[in-house]
Amino acid sequence: MRSIRLLTTLAVVASAHQLHRPPSLSLGKHVHEKQKPLADSKRRSLSSSHAKETLEVNENSRSTCVSAMRGGALHNDAEAASSFFQMTPLALAALSISTSMSLHYLAYSLARPATMTLFTSSRLGFGNSRSAYPFAMTFISPMSLVLLLGYGAVLGKLGPLSALKATTLGCSSVLLVSGLLIAKLDGMVESHATAKIITKYLIGTLFVFRESYVQLITSQHWSFLSSILTPNQSSRWFAPISGLTSVTSAAAAMAVGRLSQILGLSGVLVVAGLVLGVSLILGDVAYGIAQKNGFNPADEHFQKTKNTTTNNHNSDGIITKAKDIFTRVPTLWALFCEILACQGLSTLLNVLCVTKVSEVITDDTERAGWMGQFFATTNVLSSVLQFGILPTTSTWIEPSTLWKVMPLIMLAVTLFLASPKLGTNLATAEPSLTAIALAFQLMKTMEFSVRRMLDEMVYVPLDYESRYLGKEVIGVLGYRFGKSAASLLLSALTSSFGVIGLRELSYFTTGAAALWMGTAWRLSNLVPTREEAEEAYKKMKKRA
Repeated sequence: MRSIRLLTTLAVVASAHQLHRPPSLSLGKHVHEKQKPLADSKRRSLSSSHAKETLEVNENSRSTCVSAMRGGALHNDAEAASSFFQMTPLALAALSISTSMSLHYLAYSLARPATMTLFTSSRLGFGNSRSAYPFAMTFISPMSLVLLLGYGAVLGKLGPLSALKATTLGCSSVLLVSGLLIAKLDGMVESHATAKIITKYLIGTLFVFRESYVQLITSQHWSFLSSILTPNQSSRWFAPISGLTSVTSAAAAMAVGRLSQILGLSGVLVVAGLVLGVSLILGDVAYGIAQKNGFNPADEHFQKTKNTTTNNHNSDGIITKAKDIFTRVPTLWALFCEILACQGLSTLLNVLCVTKVSEVITDDTERAGWMGQFFATTNVLSSVLQFGILPTTSTWIEPSTLWKVMPLIMLAVTLFLASPKLGTNLATAEPSLTAIALAFQLMKTMEFSVRRMLDEMVYVPLDYESRYLGKEVIGVLGYRFGKSAASLLLSALTSSFGVIGLRELSYFTTGAAALWMGTAWRLSNLVPTREEAEEAYKKMKKRA
């Protein structure tokens, strides 16, 4: 609990530090009088540097007035007169949806080590079988596609808020019911062979579902943020917002070992389901604030619906729309390919880590604690980047540069991991747990911090369909298909040549890192600079 309180304190201090930056670096206020001339909303001078803190972001990081339309509302960064404790509607909506996303990640970070431990349990799951994990991962894409089709149907018919409610409540219910069923079956597996089989495949299905649902809900939170913030605002605030999710994820990961001792792994799943359900309350609050103050992203959806005579909500409709988006916006197709390669590498490192941990740490509770500590450390490192480094560096380092740096780092690390003379346990001639864990941790740290920020910044200057439908197609299918493709490859190789050793698997990680570098460099040539993104954003708003 001390660790959790410390992380919470650090998050508050870091957030206060960000919010107390000079006025030109904080979030702006909406002007709700659409007919009011811009000349009437010129910036007011502040009589005292401590009398009032404004929550405003200027377009050029100086004192220039920026105004932009989102969902029919006018963003005027010059007119901001609220203090730290009197947040503007825009800032309050952003904080609400960010907190909702943080609770979503808290729930996911409780469910992740619980499901991984259950999956590798010799009594309830599949033990330390080297083929079971990659085989299960191949089902992530089909599961993700089913979830995506359901999301697309609700989004097209009822709008983004209803889609968020339906998907969040559905996923929360699955975690709750699964936890209760596993708790019930746990006492029966020793005496009933049927109960053991049911439990085993229930856990396998839950593992696949947990891997599939997270990006579906995450993308909806980010779509809201991308719809209400300008490119300059997003470059400043997306990293700290991601930092909030890292803090809650770290807190959950630190607590999961203790919770599993008190409640059992099934009890951890129940808690995760409850927390996920609570996150929906804040999501609803965010949309309510946006609706009340005239910048609701749903307005764009319903306006588009009015102008459309027919709406198809089947899979062909979604696929056709996705193809159209990729054709209109080549950057999104390049991003889709980059995600496939990135997630392929991440999956290979994940398989390496899970397999090695299950061999080295055989006790289920101890293994759950180790995994929890691993992801807690990863999220702490991500928080340091998100709160302390990225908000500053993102103002002078272009996104294209960061897109190139990440795969270069991982290529060097995987070359080290694959080297027979480096990072190897001499007794087994396989990579050591320490070397594998460090490589996987570095990959996840960059994914959670740098890459997440860059990914979300791509969507800000784009249209509604790109932000809500294109983003989900890329986020859900791209992320999960990359995992499934890598897992399917491993399963095929295992079926053809037998069990693949960790040494041989480490060679594949180097190839995957090289592939990621190629796709990331191609994407870096397409993403706009900060100035270009702001200009594209203004042009898009003029057409709206």
